[in-house]
Amino acid sequence: MGLREAHEAMKGKIAVVVGGAAGYLGRGTTVGLANEGVRIICCDNDREGLATIVPEVEAMGGKISAHYADVMDEASLDAFWDAVEAETDHIDILVNVAGGVARSMFDQTTRETHQKDIRLNYGYHIDSCQRALPLLRKSGNGGSIVNFTTIEAHRGAATFAVYAGAKAALKNFSRTLAVEIAQDKIRVNCLASDTTLARASNAALSPTDVARLIELGPDALDKSSAFYVPMKRAPTPEEVVDGVIFLASDLSRTVTGTTLHVDGGTYAAMGWIDWPEGDGFMPAPLAGSLKKLLA
Repeated sequence: MGLREAHEAMKGKIAVVVGGAAGYLGRGTTVGLANEGVRIICCDNDREGLATIVPEVEAMGGKISAHYADVMDEASLDAFWDAVEAETDHIDILVNVAGGVARSMFDQTTRETHQKDIRLNYGYHIDSCQRALPLLRKSGNGGSIVNFTTIEAHRGAATFAVYAGAKAALKNFSRTLAVEIAQDKIRVNCLASDTTLARASNAALSPTDVARLIELGPDALDKSSAFYVPMKRAPTPEEVVDGVIFLASDLSRTVTGTTLHVDGGTYAAMGWIDWPEGDGFMPAPLAGSLKKLLA
């Protein structure tokens, strides 16, 4: 299938986007799919975002309905899926975007924060996928599930222990589900971003972290990316959404059970950083950078 045919085939499909009214990636996913001619049914716990996403999509000529739902509340998420079932007899695409975390050493966390991290970054995805499956099967033409995970699911992410564990569970859940429902032509994949600006990523930083970055100036994060990201810049939200569109479209019609890393190469580097002061790529700084760091 060619690129043009794949884009044409998106028109008229129906997508559910959980967490699709606010934030760079949630809102971006909704707008990106709508721009492909996909009809959107989304939910979010951000009422301001819900109030503005509908006119935004409709101004593009798209079709959308937006509902309030809090994925942390099982009853609230179920009520959203009840609304989806009342609105349509089938869906073609499910994108679970909602997620988040706060940075903290494990010994400073509580059972309550553990439960929140697990529900927000793994648990609700199980409920969402289970409610979606009958609707995805209805058309008989297959479909696509895209779960947002993270690079932290693939490495020892200190200060994000439970979050990293939950996202790793989501990755393997998605891979296993992909095998179980492959015969239905329903694909299940994950998308892992890293340094892209997102509401959840920003919220993960403490006020102290944010204040120290602000002191360094508006281009501090760009300078950091030049060391950390092999491609020398962080992906834009639009580039992450391009990955969602690829996984949702027939361009990836035989891609299932995998994770697409849209990160500029940070997963490939896995800790190898392009240190300044002539040190180059190494997992730890050498003499040039150390001299400056320890001065």
